[in-house]
Amino acid sequence: MRAVRLRYGEEGDVLSAEEIIAASESSECGGNVVFCVGSVLRGDDAAGPLLAKRLDDSPIQGWVAVDGGQTPENDLGYLRRIAPSRLLLVDAAAMGLEPGAIRRLRAADVAVQSLITTHTLPITYLLGELEEVCGEVVFLGVQPASTEFFEPVNPRVLAAVEHIYQNIAQGGDFEQYPYVN
Repeated sequence: MRAVRLRYGEEGDVLSAEEIIAASESSECGGNVVFCVGSVLRGDDAAGPLLAKRLDDSPIQGWVAVDGGQTPENDLGYLRRIAPSRLLLVDAAAMGLEPGAIRRLRAADVAVQSLITTHTLPITYLLGELEEVCGEVVFLGVQPASTEFFEPVNPRVLAAVEHIYQNIAQGGDFEQYPYVN
């Protein structure tokens, strides 16, 4: 969920919600977005929301974080409007690797390998929609240890989230992460 702060126009008048959103979107159009997906209630599925929180607490110039939570499809309208030139999607993905392993994924990898996610719509649908409106889409999966309700986040997953954050801060070279297959 995006926080909306009160903003004031040139004459000191409080702007309407529509004016705030329009101003925010116009300043973010064509930029870089980290689209974080997952559930904070499901152990390591919190990897995405934890990255969004990290980016909110310590923003990185040139990047905007969008916390898609458990229903990332709800943010598609916003992402279509700002049409980022570069979008990084981060989500927990059961890839059969060690907990905390980070891999780049393609829509075909998700469809063929039946990677497990906890979302209401298939991630392949989400990726297809994003690829239509974004210049570049990179999907990073973080291998969870557990996605059971109320489990703590595995320290290796926390380290993976920090690694991704540092990568973004250093310019966002996501090619350092190998593909899952």
